[in-house]
Amino acid sequence: MTMFTRRNALTTMAAGGLAVAATAAHAQGADALQPKTPGRGGTDPGPRDLVRDQENPSFLNPPRTDSGTFQNLRYSFSDSHMRQEEGGWTRQVTIRELSVSKNIAGVNMRLNAGGTRELHWHKQAEWAYMLYGEARISAVDAAGNNFVDDVGVGDLWYFPSGIPHSIQGLGKDGCEFLLVFDDGEFDEDGTFLLSDWFKHVPTDVLGKNFGVDPKYFGHTPDPHERYIFNLPVPGPLAGDKIAGAKQVPQVFSHKMMAQEPIRTKGGTVRITDSSVFPASKTIAAALVEIEPGGMRELHWHPNADEWQYYIEGQARMGVFGAVGSARTIDYVAGDVGYVPFAMGHYIENTGTTTLRFLEMFKSGYYADVSLNQWLALTPPELVQGHLNLDKTVMDALRKQKSPVVPS
Repeated sequence: MTMFTRRNALTTMAAGGLAVAATAAHAQGADALQPKTPGRGGTDPGPRDLVRDQENPSFLNPPRTDSGTFQNLRYSFSDSHMRQEEGGWTRQVTIRELSVSKNIAGVNMRLNAGGTRELHWHKQAEWAYMLYGEARISAVDAAGNNFVDDVGVGDLWYFPSGIPHSIQGLGKDGCEFLLVFDDGEFDEDGTFLLSDWFKHVPTDVLGKNFGVDPKYFGHTPDPHERYIFNLPVPGPLAGDKIAGAKQVPQVFSHKMMAQEPIRTKGGTVRITDSSVFPASKTIAAALVEIEPGGMRELHWHPNADEWQYYIEGQARMGVFGAVGSARTIDYVAGDVGYVPFAMGHYIENTGTTTLRFLEMFKSGYYADVSLNQWLALTPPELVQGHLNLDKTVMDALRKQKSPVVPS
């Protein structure tokens, strides 16, 4: 089963479960899914959205450790406007949807077989993770160097700001991917499109530029016809190699799944930043896999905000915002999560299958600080003086990071 069909199956099962839960809740009336814990809260007679309550158990009945107020730290791509085009679709989560996300924006895009994201460029750098299928990507840098490659599930690409590029779906069913941009103000509808530029240059100027009669111009399709449009599925990659062209000095693609992960009893982590993917100078990322009951350990990032994308599974994240504030949030596949700079947090797998998600940062390098390691490498008298920990806890502190811990 492919990741896409598995993810769809999980989503379908989850939706079915929510529907059953909602039906049961209606049947049970005031006794179902209540914001009530022993000695606290009370019933909610309604009106209410029982399905949304089922999706947000940590909002409905937060742990007593939650405190204070936070900006929203979650947004679902399912709540985003879907732009449908001839060759596929696209939707985005930017600062307009998730106001806390000032440094990173995300786009979820589907290209059918032959579906082509028009030749274009952005002011922002573009980082991508392939979720499903195969695609062909191409680019030309400012020195006139050429790049073309085929990418599949788990592969990345990175196009620096201002570099023109294209994406086309391959195979029998095209592809789906996540795009990440190093600016929360990014807008997918505001990119520099090839057809749009041609439509706004006088034909005599085009003729002079290309050294041909102006009569050959003026027939460019409207930009909305070329944003995501159909072309024949290309043949083997070798056929798209430009004869005599020089290759880019740093390739714009990377096989993340080929990296040897950090393995623990609770899961795996693959870290990809400019140390292993030199072209990716403004986005660092980690692909985290957590087994049921496992947890991404208590930690924080000392260099950047964290933008997350949940690929499959169910998660619960607790975030510490200092000054006595803390918040717990639930996530499912297709959700975007966010942790502001330097805030301590953990992520638990609350489902019965592997939790898989991406951590992304506007940075050339990946860095995290482990709470466990910090305490293990601090003089024990200092730690004891702060926390009054039992000797059993002190003896269990780990001098080496274990980014994912088991249940």
